[in-house]
Amino acid sequence: MRSVIPMRIAKIVNILMSVCFCAFGIIIMAMPEISVSVVGIVIGIYLILSGVFKLIGYFSKDLFRLAFQYDLQLGMLLIALGTAILIHSDQTMTFICVIFGISILSEGLFKASIAFDSKKFGIKLWIVILIVSVVTCLFGAILIFFPSESIRVLQVYLGLSLLWDGILNFIVILSTVKIVKNQKRDYPNDTFK
Repeated sequence: MRSVIPMRIAKIVNILMSVCFCAFGIIIMAMPEISVSVVGIVIGIYLILSGVFKLIGYFSKDLFRLAFQYDLQLGMLLIALGTAILIHSDQTMTFICVIFGISILSEGLFKASIAFDSKKFGIKLWIVILIVSVVTCLFGAILIFFPSESIRVLQVYLGLSLLWDGILNFIVILSTVKIVKNQKRDYPNDTFK
């Protein structure tokens, strides 16, 4: 039998990251006086950590292989984007929003694909995942294509995007990651024993 510990860790960490994403989104919207560099540093660190945790999720080998199936690519993208934001954390909010918008849009697109795969597996919440994915894509697109708004409006968009992306990740993790104790190994020499 394969150990379920990596899957449990990946699921718990992703739920915690989703809650943190939502909380940070609310903080950004509620506190417009936060400086651009502080927002940049926090988002950069968050994206890098999120990327690392997505890589952990990808290698956890959950039962359906739905929630984490694109996390190798998405994890590497998030690490690269987070690094770019950290390097330029003192830049304008526009730069931060465009870079972060790319990560939000990517996340929404990957989760939309997961929604259709979830439908094939008979997961009833697939339509909720799809709807939340589409809204997440819209927030990401707003951040990318309308960066010339005032800083306060951009902070609200950024906060809403964070909040919505956290909700999307939470729904996907809870509805698609199934941990079964008697799960058999995929290959005889599987590294997770």
